[in-house]
Amino acid sequence: MAMAAGERIDGRCLCGTATFRATLADGTMSACHCEICRRWTSGPFLSVSVRADSLAFDDEATVGVYVSSREAERGFCRTCGSTLFWRALDGSSADVSAQLVEDPGRFDFATEIYVDKKPANYAFAHVGRRMTGAEWRAAKGAAHG
Repeated sequence: MAMAAGERIDGRCLCGTATFRATLADGTMSACHCEICRRWTSGPFLSVSVRADSLAFDDEATVGVYVSSREAERGFCRTCGSTLFWRALDGSSADVSAQLVEDPGRFDFATEIYVDKKPANYAFAHVGRRMTGAEWRAAKGAAHG
């Protein structure tokens, strides 16, 4: 069964130390191929958008935060290093790693962004919309980082 906007998700890192809950913004999964995401995850960042004000960790001390640009910060588990979230510094949006929830296959794979930065050595077989970095920034009215 596919996920939908407004549904609550729960997730955890690899070691189980960093656990969270959030409310889905739209219920779909996206892949980001920007250089920062690829260096951060060793591949594309597969994420789901959540309401930024709903993202809550059971113990904030388990989460490390790295400010990766003038626009965004990224969270990781302080124990195992798992990729947890990307969040706009202005609090307007947040994405969590889709692979941290049970059965991530429930998310429809809707969008790839920064396809102009994607290396030629991999490709996804089935994705809805593909956008360059410029197209995504124009649609969001923001930068990425």
